[in-house]
Amino acid sequence: MCGRFALVTPPTALRQFVEFVNLPNIEPRYNITPGQPVSLIRGEHEARLDPVQWGLVPGWARADYMSRPGARPQINARAETVQTKPSFKNAFRRRRALLPADGFYEWERKSGQPYLIRQVDAQPFFMAAIWDVWAGPDGSEVEGCAVVTVEAAENLAHIHHRMPAMIAPADAPDWLSTPETGAPALQSLLQPADEGAFSGSVVPDEAHALTRFEVVGPSVEDDTFTIGLPHAMQFEDFAAEPGGIEFQSDVVFLQPHVGAGLEVLEGVEAGFALSGAGLGGGTNGGRP
Repeated sequence: MCGRFALVTPPTALRQFVEFVNLPNIEPRYNITPGQPVSLIRGEHEARLDPVQWGLVPGWARADYMSRPGARPQINARAETVQTKPSFKNAFRRRRALLPADGFYEWERKSGQPYLIRQVDAQPFFMAAIWDVWAGPDGSEVEGCAVVTVEAAENLAHIHHRMPAMIAPADAPDWLSTPETGAPALQSLLQPADEGAFSGSVVPDEAHALTRFEVVGPSVEDDTFTIGLPHAMQFEDFAAEPGGIEFQSDVVFLQPHVGAGLEVLEGVEAGFALSGAGLGGGTNGGRP
């Protein structure tokens, strides 16, 4: 499966691999989670890089669909059933897309150890995706997408048995532009990655030790950095002043190589204060 990923390559560089006509201003993001907007390459004739929510609700679903017990947007679609499952088959035929990324994260099932999985050549890659439009209860249209997954490459199967299906840049025009009548033939593109093309690196304990405020990543633009909070804490989201710290709730583990220099100054139920040496400075408190 795929439940978290990172994208730091700017659109100008992505366009060297897959052509699209617009160049939106996109900040580097080290911990992209379900429910957040993602940058999706889509379009039959002139592809665009558009913001779409990660989590697909099928277009045929009623307006009250999400209020039903157990209902939730789908973030993954299995390649084996994407052409037959009612939630996905229309999107596969008519609304295929590419989700660019620099890495994705998986947790080893037995130990819970997080891994960052990237191409061995450190190049960005393009995950197969589908998208749909759902009319919400207030009448607004909600565009959502899901990542198509396949069996993991053999060298990654010890981490997780599934991984995103990768679309090679050379196959991108076919994936994006093939008409509905030719869509079934695209199943051949949904294959596990070549053996050894991707590798997983352990997210070090230092990045999520102490009180488990996990460093997610620095901002190249303003030297801020992001801290992830465990689910149990349920802190409110708020952004600090430039040069400080940006907090996000419901974020776990992630960016390695950033934990060095992070010091937990205070951690109590009512709030906390942290500083990051060499990563922009500043101290801010959070409140539940």
